[in-house]
Amino acid sequence: MSIQQTALSPARTNLALATLFLGMFVLGSGELLVVGVLDRIAADLQVTIPSAGHLVTVYALGLAIGGPILTALTIKLEKKIVLVGAVALFIACNLVAVLTHVYGLFLLLRFLIGSLQGLFIAGAFIAAMSIVPPERMGKAIGIVVSGVAISGALGLPLGTLVGQTLGWRGSFMAIVAGAVVTLIGTVALIPSVPPAGAGAGHQARYAFAPRVLAVLFLNFIVFSAVFAALTYLVPFLQRVTGISGAMLSVFLLAYGGATAVGSFSGGKFADRNAGGTLIIGSIGIVVSLLALYFVGSIAWLVALVLLALGLSFYGIVPSLQVRVIVLAGPGGQLAQSLPVSAANVGIAFGAFAGGVAINDYSVSATVIIGLILSLVTVAVAWGTSLLKPPVVEESLPATARSVREPA
Repeated sequence: MSIQQTALSPARTNLALATLFLGMFVLGSGELLVVGVLDRIAADLQVTIPSAGHLVTVYALGLAIGGPILTALTIKLEKKIVLVGAVALFIACNLVAVLTHVYGLFLLLRFLIGSLQGLFIAGAFIAAMSIVPPERMGKAIGIVVSGVAISGALGLPLGTLVGQTLGWRGSFMAIVAGAVVTLIGTVALIPSVPPAGAGAGHQARYAFAPRVLAVLFLNFIVFSAVFAALTYLVPFLQRVTGISGAMLSVFLLAYGGATAVGSFSGGKFADRNAGGTLIIGSIGIVVSLLALYFVGSIAWLVALVLLALGLSFYGIVPSLQVRVIVLAGPGGQLAQSLPVSAANVGIAFGAFAGGVAINDYSVSATVIIGLILSLVTVAVAWGTSLLKPPVVEESLPATARSVREPA
C-alpha cells in the first residue's frame, strides 16, 4: 500500500503518535467500561444483567461490521477530518448515553460508538504510517495498538473504580473527558493525510483477496484461542490456582502489563519479519496455554505463564496488522479496518467455545479448548508466512499503477 509520507520533526512525530495512542486508550477503555459497571447499568435502566450484557455484544458488532462500513464510506476523505469526526461523534454519542434512561436507545448508541471506534482505528493506522518511514511501519502500528492493550490493563479497573465511586454515568463522563483531550490533540498535532487514490470498490478487490482473507482467518483463530481461556481466567484463578480478592487484580494487571510490553516490542519485530513473528508468537501462545494447564495450581508459576501469554499474544498483533496491509497492496486503506473485525468475531467465538467447555466439563477445559485452537494457529501462521503481496508496476504514476499477482 502506498501512503504519502509527511515529514515531521522527531518531537512532532512523537506527539502525534502519543495522540493516536491516547485515542486508542480512551476509546478502548470506553469499550471495556460497561463490563465493570454492568450491574449498575442494569439496575439503573431496570433491565436484567443478561440484557445489560447485550451492550457488550452490540458494541462488538459495531466494531466488526459498522467500522469497516464507515471506513469504506469515508475512504475518499482526508484522514485527519475522518479522525476528528470520529472522535467528535464518539463524544456526542457518549453524552447522549449518559443522559438517556431508555435501554433501546442505549443499545443503538453502543453500536454506533463501536462503529466509530472501528473508524478511528483504521484512520489512526493510516495517520501513524504516514508520519514514519516505511521501514518503521510496524513500530508505529505497535505504538497505536498498545493503547488498546493498556486500556485492557488499566482502563477497565480504573473505569470500574470510578463507576463504583461516581456511578456508571460518572465513569462514562470520564471517558468523554479523555475523548475531548484526544480531540484537541488530533486537531493540533495530527498532520493532514491525503485520502486513498482509489475508491472503496477498487480497494475491495484487493482487501478481500484470498491471501488477505487467510491472514484475517489467522487473526480470528488467534483471538479465539486466547479468549477461550482468557474469558474464564478469573474462575480459573479462583478454583484451580486458589487466588481470590485483591490478588485477582494483581494477576490480571500482570497479564495486562505484559500485553502492553508485547505490543510495543511486537511493532519492532513486525518491521524485521512480520511472517516469522507470527509463527514464533503463535508457538509462544501454545507453550503458555500448555503450561497454564499443567501448573495451574502453583500461583507464582501461573503469574509467569500469564506474563508469557500476554507477551506472545500482543507481540504478534502488530504483525497481524502489517501482514494484512502489505498483502492487500492497493486495498490496504480499506483492509486495515478488517483485522479488528476478525478479532472481535474471534473473541466472541472463543468466549462461546470456552463457555461450552466450562459448562460441560470444568474450568480447566477452557484452557484445553484454547490450546487446541492455538495449535491450529501455528499451522495457519506458517502457511500465511509464505504468502506474497501483489506486485505494483512502478513504471506508472502512483495513482494509476496496475497490480498483478507475482508469478
